[in-house]
Amino acid sequence: MATWQLQDAKTRLDEVIERARAEGPQIIARDGVERAVVLSIEDDRALAADRGDFKAYLLSGPKVDEFSIGRDHDTGRAVDP
Repeated sequence: MATWQLQDAKTRLDEVIERARAEGPQIIARDGVERAVVLSIEDDRALAADRGDFKAYLLSGPKVDEFSIGRDHDTGRAVDP
């Protein structure tokens, strides 16, 4: 992945977009810290297709009625007043 400084990316946005399409994701950094990634529309759609349905994801988790939560009945130690 190529890394672009923010000012260069702003100046050469068309090139950043074309390189994202041709070469893959392009990272944009500001003050030496990676801040964003430019993806081609094809890469974004491929990622979106793998995400699946959010509702189905939430419902696929463990069922609450299947949990068996045990509790220790120890009341602790005696404390002198």
